[in-house]
Amino acid sequence: MNVKITGIGSYIPSEIAKNEQFGNHHFYNEDGTRFGQKNDTIIAKFKAITGIDERRYIPKNLNTSDIATFAAEKAIKDSGIDKEDLDYIIVAHNYGDVKHDSAQSDTVPSIATRVKHNLKIQKPTCVAYDMLFGCPGWIESMIQANAFIKSGIAKKCLVIGAEALSRVVDPHDRDSMIYSDGAGAAVVEATDEEGGILSHFSATYAFDEAHFIYFGESNNLEIKDKRRYIKMYGRKIYEFALNRVPDAMKTCLDNSGIGIDDVKKILIHQANEKMDEAIINRFYKLYDKPTPDKIMPMSIGKLGNSSVATVPTLYDLVLNGELEGHSLNKGDVVILASVGAGMNINAIVYRV
Repeated sequence: MNVKITGIGSYIPSEIAKNEQFGNHHFYNEDGTRFGQKNDTIIAKFKAITGIDERRYIPKNLNTSDIATFAAEKAIKDSGIDKEDLDYIIVAHNYGDVKHDSAQSDTVPSIATRVKHNLKIQKPTCVAYDMLFGCPGWIESMIQANAFIKSGIAKKCLVIGAEALSRVVDPHDRDSMIYSDGAGAAVVEATDEEGGILSHFSATYAFDEAHFIYFGESNNLEIKDKRRYIKMYGRKIYEFALNRVPDAMKTCLDNSGIGIDDVKKILIHQANEKMDEAIINRFYKLYDKPTPDKIMPMSIGKLGNSSVATVPTLYDLVLNGELEGHSLNKGDVVILASVGAGMNINAIVYRV
């Protein structure tokens, strides 16, 4: 018995926010002092480092649970299963439903429960729960679904990653330009077909690294509402990812029994283009190999960083031929990898 993705779907918001839209923002440093460079310089440097030209935001009337449902509906349709046959719905997110212009996150009931309700699934033993694991949450949810199926606890699982980061960003923080909204979902099933999840690896580094990504007040200290926003120590995260992620990917690949030359694509969390490139280059150096051309599809330039949604969305785009220059065929081996708040790292070796 193997565990494979039999249906994939994603929701990419229609609202495009280009870099130029940040031209009138007032950016501040963490200590509340005004950032010294002009906005056009800030934006140009940001683009050079992250590769982001634009990002996507959800409409005011939608929340994370809504877009998670949209992606789920596509995955269920793609798989051809009866939704009532689902045994688990696992939704990876980090901030719950935050309504437009609200300062409060709403996670009761869980986002997964809301998705099950939206899908109108009646089966009580379809268990719905949330995964809070930072940006690697969708991959970690896939690892849990794999364990449920391999152990005989479940036969079919719906695994979703959804986030509306536009609702939790500080407009006075330059890092706010990184984040975006989106959702991706996969139906995962037991199958007699060859392939599926071949190996996986997860780790949490919390001794020194737990607060590299955190919730904090606005950089504009004149704001008195004490609302909290997503914050990060970018340099520390960059160094951590570069030092830890390649080794995690190598451990996962070596455990799979697949050779490095047989890897067709690496779908890595779309966090920062330069960081992702550095991670992949260092990964191939561990095998004394040059990095192959077009091994790493990137969607961050147009879609930004939508946290848990980046990897399933990227897989959907590549599998369906919607990312120019990239494709996947049955039997191809891919590595899925992510790093994020925790600090958490994980990876999966998967045969399509």
